Amino acid sequence: MEIRKIPGGVTAAKGFSAASCMAGIKYRDRTDMAMIYSDAPCAAAGTFTSNVVKAAPVLWDREIVQSDQTVRAVVVNSGIANAGTGAEGMSICEKTAEAVKERLNIPARSVLLGSTGVIGMQIPLERIEKGVGLLADDLGRSLEKGTEASRAIMTTDTVNKETAVVIELPNADGTGFVPVTIGGMSKGSGMIHPNMCTMLAYITTDCAIEKSLLQKLVSGIVADTFNMISVDGDTSTNDTLLVLANGMACNKPIAAEDENCRVFAEALYSVCRELAMKMAADGEGATKLIESAVVHMDTKENARTLARSVVSSSLVKAMVFGKDANCGRILCALGYAGPAFDPERTEIRMIGENGEVVFCRDGAVLPFDEELALRILSEDKVRFLSDMHMGEESATAWGCDLTYDYVKINGDYRT
Repeated sequence: MEIRKIPGGVTAAKGFSAASCMAGIKYRDRTDMAMIYSDAPCAAAGTFTSNVVKAAPVLWDREIVQSDQTVRAVVVNSGIANAGTGAEGMSICEKTAEAVKERLNIPARSVLLGSTGVIGMQIPLERIEKGVGLLADDLGRSLEKGTEASRAIMTTDTVNKETAVVIELPNADGTGFVPVTIGGMSKGSGMIHPNMCTMLAYITTDCAIEKSLLQKLVSGIVADTFNMISVDGDTSTNDTLLVLANGMACNKPIAAEDENCRVFAEALYSVCRELAMKMAADGEGATKLIESAVVHMDTKENARTLARSVVSSSLVKAMVFGKDANCGRILCALGYAGPAFDPERTEIRMIGENGEVVFCRDGAVLPFDEELALRILSEDKVRFLSDMHMGEESATAWGCDLTYDYVKINGDYRT
């Protein structure tokens, strides 16, 4: 089945609407709250930060996602993270959900929450409650509403991040096919490192799929998408990925790992991969996307570890920013990653639109065309391919260069 990319984000799928507003949580000159709402109850799946310090909305969402509760709405604020806020932070979550319940006439426990921003500050309750009212009044199904919501959850992001695809699956009675849509939005620019899940991401679909199967797919897909990006080595207290499926496409419900499940999983993977790459490319102060592909490794996990090590290396990131083809830094990042390999069999290439340069082969650093290397390093995307010659497994990770602006942005983030 073809996976067709279409315009839009979280409102692309049937039955989903979105809204944004200026609630003044921390910012005074931009929208800072967003809402996603489904006309029908949703099966919900999610993955959350591995940081021991978990923000209040992470704890709230995790409990709901791990229960049998269906979900109707998601409310997200930017500016203040509601992390390190103790009992008051959890109270804010409860009161936010109650405010949504009153305005939309849905159960409070069907409301998921997200926050992003400064850690340790308390969210002003009156601004959140006012924001919920504004959001409820502003809900709409247009693609523009979805785009506006994706902008409202930004912090240091320079661009909003959204994507959507459509596939065809058998209809409920098996007599034909129906379009099934998956759309999503995410935010993430700093505090991004491979360790579930490195950002806020919200994905909506009108697919009918059994909840536990959806969770299994989401957990598996994360390993090769959101867990394969790195900006700065920090794992946030608020990292969350939520996937909502309302079944309004009226496809034959997916309840087993069959061909229909495989098609849906590929489409969901494509959405997650696109959002992950958008976040890596928009790292704080970044000027370039770095892609690290490791091929012919002995195990999948070892391939992932090696690929992530390259994009996580501060020296590799600085090398790309400075356009200095110091290829030894790639070899070094592979060497300290952990998995054993034979340097005498390793080949490393740098690939771009202008061509490719072979840095290393059979354990030796090779002479290369410095002018060609400079042209490749001047492109918006730089790709490193490491062939380990050890097996059949491969993995790809994404990151960005490390610039002076990263320090400037984070030097005064709180103020």
